[in-house]
Amino acid sequence: MNLQLFDTYERKVRPFEPLVDNKVGIYACGPTVYNFAHIGNLRTYLFEDLLIRVLVANGYEVNHIINITDVGHLTSDADTGEDKMELGTKRTGMTAWELAEFYTEAFQADLAKLNILAPSVWCKATDHISEQIEFVVDLEQKGYTYATSDGLYFDSRKLKSYGHLARLDVEGLQAGARVKLGERRFVTDFALWKFSPPGEQRQMEWDSPWGRGFPGWHIECSAMSAKYLGDYFDIHCGGEDHIPIHHTNEIAQTEASKGTRLANFWMHGYFLQMDKAKMSKSTGDFLTLDVIGERGFSPLVYRYFCLTAHYRSQMSFSLESLEAAKTALTRLYETAFSWGEPGTVDEGTLTRYFDCLNDDLNMPRALAVVWELVRSNLPGDVKKATLLRCDEILGLDIANWEMDQVDVPDEVEELVKAREAARASKDWAQSDELRDAVNKLGYAIEDTPGGAKISTLD
Repeated sequence: MNLQLFDTYERKVRPFEPLVDNKVGIYACGPTVYNFAHIGNLRTYLFEDLLIRVLVANGYEVNHIINITDVGHLTSDADTGEDKMELGTKRTGMTAWELAEFYTEAFQADLAKLNILAPSVWCKATDHISEQIEFVVDLEQKGYTYATSDGLYFDSRKLKSYGHLARLDVEGLQAGARVKLGERRFVTDFALWKFSPPGEQRQMEWDSPWGRGFPGWHIECSAMSAKYLGDYFDIHCGGEDHIPIHHTNEIAQTEASKGTRLANFWMHGYFLQMDKAKMSKSTGDFLTLDVIGERGFSPLVYRYFCLTAHYRSQMSFSLESLEAAKTALTRLYETAFSWGEPGTVDEGTLTRYFDCLNDDLNMPRALAVVWELVRSNLPGDVKKATLLRCDEILGLDIANWEMDQVDVPDEVEELVKAREAARASKDWAQSDELRDAVNKLGYAIEDTPGGAKISTLD
């Protein structure tokens, strides 16, 4: 099957073909670096990593751009409230620049722990102020802006196609608006450039044709994606929360300036749910990789957990579901380890596996193929080779997993051997007695496809 992907803009799955030869340009909205990324944020980057791995497996050369929002993201979608970076400095006591560097490094470390491939380019909003100003100047010259006392705004009513990505009822939004418009003319108008408050010096501010201030959140992505990928590129990714506002406004700016919808495909990863609510790092009530690590779950357990659901389905999170993922992944590791060295791959299994992935990244179906492989009667070396090829997409680092080594006393070793003999002769009563004897000496036995696994009792 040739690769097919769901395009949010057209609301359908359609065949993917790159715009230029076999090269694919992808822009992924990165983090606002005012706090740690929570595991809900990271699910989106796992979806994007899956996409990139599948594109590479299909023979495409991928140019992957991730931005770092280190200025301009206000606490309110109505372009009011404090800049999240400025707010973060008050919480931490760091400067805005220190805050950005600290949380950028923390975010990049999280991606590495999850075995997420690094992008081709990391680009910071604060490194591209001139490109953003140039973009806004062009919009002004084309008549799409107006000024207020607090900034320069995009006049969304001048663009007839505004809101198509999210299928917005624009007039209905205006009629039911619950936010104060201030000097904005319409509820969907948004800031391109904000002025620094009178009598207040911000940590991050720049001179511009309209006065000293800072860029709006949306303009950075339009400007930076154009710089690195051109005015129209293959795929733009992000979380589902970006659809109604951030990505809608990116498209509006680019359509007004460049005459394109920015990207040929718009793709969105869906939320992780906890207690039937979206996790939000703005409330401070969220789980990080480090927090779940303290509870005994490695980053790759979380990666496996996310692979069990389709990227376009919301996913319910609980420690019980994470425990189930840990059990499954441990079984996969131990079984693969027991197969020894890899041989030749089974092409039929790989074909079915990649057909699932090429069907809009259907990882749950692809995982089912993996487990069919595990349970199959194929030789162990063939299963090992095939699984390692599958892991080029799974990203679970199966080849490098090794059984934990426990220093086991000779007395325990002898009991374990005796138990193995009892099991072989189906003397289950004797087997149970020997297990109890091992337990009394402070050790546990777990029966795995690769044989008995010995661990110390907690």
